[in-house]
Amino acid sequence: MAIVLTLAGVFVYLRVSSDLSSSIDDALRTRVDDLVRTIQSDGPDAVVLSGAGDEGAEDIRSEVLRLDGQVVASSEDPATGAILDRGELATASRGLTYFDGGEVSGIENEARLLARPVRTLQGTVIAVSGTSTGDRAETLAGLITTFVIGGPLALILASALGYGLAALAMRPVEAMRAQAGRISLERRGERLPLPPSADEIGRLGRTLNEMLDRIETSLDRQRSFVADASHELRTPLAVIRAELELGQRPDRDSHERAQAMSSAAEEVDRLQHLTDDLLDLARSDGGPLPLERRSVSVAGLLEGSRRRAAARAASAGRVIEVEIAADLVADLDPARMEIAIDNLLDNALRHGGGPVEVAARRHDDALEIAVCDQGPGFPEAFEPKAFERFSRAETGRTSTGSGLGLAIVRAIAGAHGGAVEIEPQDGAGVCVVLRLPLVAPDAPR
Repeated sequence: MAIVLTLAGVFVYLRVSSDLSSSIDDALRTRVDDLVRTIQSDGPDAVVLSGAGDEGAEDIRSEVLRLDGQVVASSEDPATGAILDRGELATASRGLTYFDGGEVSGIENEARLLARPVRTLQGTVIAVSGTSTGDRAETLAGLITTFVIGGPLALILASALGYGLAALAMRPVEAMRAQAGRISLERRGERLPLPPSADEIGRLGRTLNEMLDRIETSLDRQRSFVADASHELRTPLAVIRAELELGQRPDRDSHERAQAMSSAAEEVDRLQHLTDDLLDLARSDGGPLPLERRSVSVAGLLEGSRRRAAARAASAGRVIEVEIAADLVADLDPARMEIAIDNLLDNALRHGGGPVEVAARRHDDALEIAVCDQGPGFPEAFEPKAFERFSRAETGRTSTGSGLGLAIVRAIAGAHGGAVEIEPQDGAGVCVVLRLPLVAPDAPR
């Protein structure tokens, strides 16, 4: 601020100084032009110049001089001498010339002179007019005084006003800061106060409140995830403990102990599968799952999943039908895709009915894999949350699984740059469709 005021003061000073100098020069030029016209019309010897008192100004002096310094006419007593010395006369004889400084009789303070040569029949004479620069000096001195006194006052006033305006403008920020310091897990639902104006601070507050909404939603999901995971882990652990305790009872024979150990092993397998699913979902929270892409035969991928599920389908009196072109190839992570397709088949066998149809086809630059069954389908209210973790349909599909299968499928599809969605079929049944790019998005084409 001080630099700005200083620069502004310098600019004003220079501008006023220039304007005052221009006014003095214009007045001198006017008087010299009048004097020249008189000389040219009447001759230099006929020129009569009135005294300062008659002109009504004590700071003006005019003269007509010959080149040798002789005073032809003067507004002052000729005995005071010529207004210009011989050197200045020689300079003035070459053209219109201004002279500054020095004291001149009849002019208070320093003078500024304008001399102009005039050619006449009697020879060349110099028309000279001078005026005081005292008013200009006084005006500039007063301007400096004003700046010296007013500048610091203006700086103080501007600083105080700026501080007040800044404090007023920052009041909403302070209110948001104070409220942010009070928000905690124990005071959920509280948000930052928003100013009534729709300015940058208001937009910042709304953005921060939206961020708090997202954080709270994330925390709710995390709490729900931990609670559901704990519940899912507790069940197989309780079964394992019960089977181990049963096997340790002395009244049990070897066959019963073997059955208990087998049941415990099944629960360990279930527990291992559940922890693997939880680990994959936890990794997906930190970003897309890491993939090891390579060119994969889609027919071989689906056929492998069909073989792994064939025994389970046969035990339930159901069949798995695969329809796919043998030459369909895509850039996929085969291990991840096996998990995704196995989960879709498990979901269809666990909750669906009738034959399970698996089909894959190329659609533009995408691979579509559909797993369809003829079961009761998803309840309409459940479809929007079918791919959420631990979600189970309350009706239509009685769940005996962990509720993580479709969530794992969505995470794997997202890691491949694709998506998964539910498509109802005409009549009974439902299809879950995976849509994946045939080529990795960052692969050279």
